[in-house]
Amino acid sequence: MEILLVTGNPHKLLEIRSILSEFGINVRVARVRKLEVQSEDIAEISRTAALHAARELGTTVVVEDAGLFIEALNGFPGPYSAYVFRTIGNEGIIRLMRGVKNRKAKFVSAVAYAHPDGRVNVFRGIAKGIISEAPRGRGGFGFDPIFIPIEGDGRTYAEMTFEEKNKISHRGKAFRVLAKWLTEQGGSG
Repeated sequence: MEILLVTGNPHKLLEIRSILSEFGINVRVARVRKLEVQSEDIAEISRTAALHAARELGTTVVVEDAGLFIEALNGFPGPYSAYVFRTIGNEGIIRLMRGVKNRKAKFVSAVAYAHPDGRVNVFRGIAKGIISEAPRGRGGFGFDPIFIPIEGDGRTYAEMTFEEKNKISHRGKAFRVLAKWLTEQGGSG
């Protein structure tokens, strides 16, 4: 079985390929520009981008969008996570959180599987955790050095091995749900 993934992020691609390989699903990258819509809803962002790409390419595609939602910052950066990371990075988030006791956060992943005829299924994954006091670790990407998942052992995503992170991450959860659904559908979705 194979899926066509719309992404320009090589780190996401590596994680997704690793997760889906457990199910015998190969991942090819679609050569199409990802439509980036503004929305507060991660699922709507991935749904719209996937539908646009599926219609443009004339075949089924998968798009994943994810965000870090920090409780004390009213869900910020949420759907703007990539932009916020590029502009203020981990250090900027740490500065915003200086002196804040409530460090609860969650990563949310929304994976959209779209057909050119307009059918779209969205699969979600959530990883709850806290924001660390300082960046820790050298692995992962993005906000991984400041996110400590509750399902873990106190390490940030960036302190975990690739495999450890994939087992408990928001992205891992969402793509496993997609993989199980595709397997049940016999690959036709």
